Amino acid sequence: MRAFDFSRAESVSNAAQHGNAETAFVAGGTTLLDLVKLDVMRPAAVVDINALPLKTVERLADGRLRIGALVTNTDLAHHPEVTRDYPLLSQALLAGASTQLRNMATTAGNLMQRTRCPYFRDVGSACNKRQPGSGCDARDGINRMHALLGGSADCIAVHPSDMCVALAAIGATLTLEGPAGEREVAFADFHRLPGDTPHIEHDLAADELITALTLDAPLTLDAPLAPAGSHYLKLRDRASYEFALASAAVQLKLDGERITEARLALGGVATKPWRASEAEAALAGQPAVLASFERAAEIALRDARPLAHNAFKVDLAKQAIVRALRDATRAARQGGTDTQESQA
Repeated sequence: MRAFDFSRAESVSNAAQHGNAETAFVAGGTTLLDLVKLDVMRPAAVVDINALPLKTVERLADGRLRIGALVTNTDLAHHPEVTRDYPLLSQALLAGASTQLRNMATTAGNLMQRTRCPYFRDVGSACNKRQPGSGCDARDGINRMHALLGGSADCIAVHPSDMCVALAAIGATLTLEGPAGEREVAFADFHRLPGDTPHIEHDLAADELITALTLDAPLTLDAPLAPAGSHYLKLRDRASYEFALASAAVQLKLDGERITEARLALGGVATKPWRASEAEAALAGQPAVLASFERAAEIALRDARPLAHNAFKVDLAKQAIVRALRDATRAARQGGTDTQESQA
């Protein structure tokens, strides 16, 4: 792949990771422009990257799907390779934002999306993510929308992306490029837990750019005749243009009435896209029935740490898991993606 010329910016920084970066990249701008208006981000310069050749989707020889960083959310959601082999991703994309924003938002921009925590976006509040060492007003504030999983004493902000929840269940690899060359990072390792450095959100160097996202091979590639199904369920306060209180992304394969493989990820409840690996293991080999789904939901949420205003999310997330597993099972039996309403 041709290396890109990064010399246009004297000190290129990832403004989506560092609020005081000197230089920011902009494509769709659906997050960056909001944060600049709010004075949360103060880039001295903005580099428009829309001219870069990163708008293609191609099937690789090993069955994986490579998506250019500048492919819009709308184009990706409706791409025939995605709707056929990765319907979970299409569902998640269409559950996010509004039509107008999806037309502008890009694949890489969605990966770099920043939290909607109101304390992060209010420069008058203490926020370790925005200003390291200043404190976290959300802990003792109105934390109804905040994280049950993956939080720390320094940050409990929820990761906002729907697309990334689906990617956590599907599995993917990111291609990053900078002056030192190209490298790949597993999607599961890209977003960081806050720990005591919540301002460091991603595994992206200050002089790097995301150039591609490569989805793992479809779930049915090794056994094309095995029934497989998927479902994305998003529970929120209103039906459109709202972030998840809890969401669940599910892929599974059946052998008769038994689950041979399950993948489960959660959104709206964690500080990063949350893969529920222990719940997946508990589903393997079990009958695809309500009792199995409920047990998996209990396992997925057993480490939840509710706050003063968000304890309701524990039961809500469990309901999302059970419903998504039920609908993915129905989709597998019908030979595709469940067509029931994926939002509530």
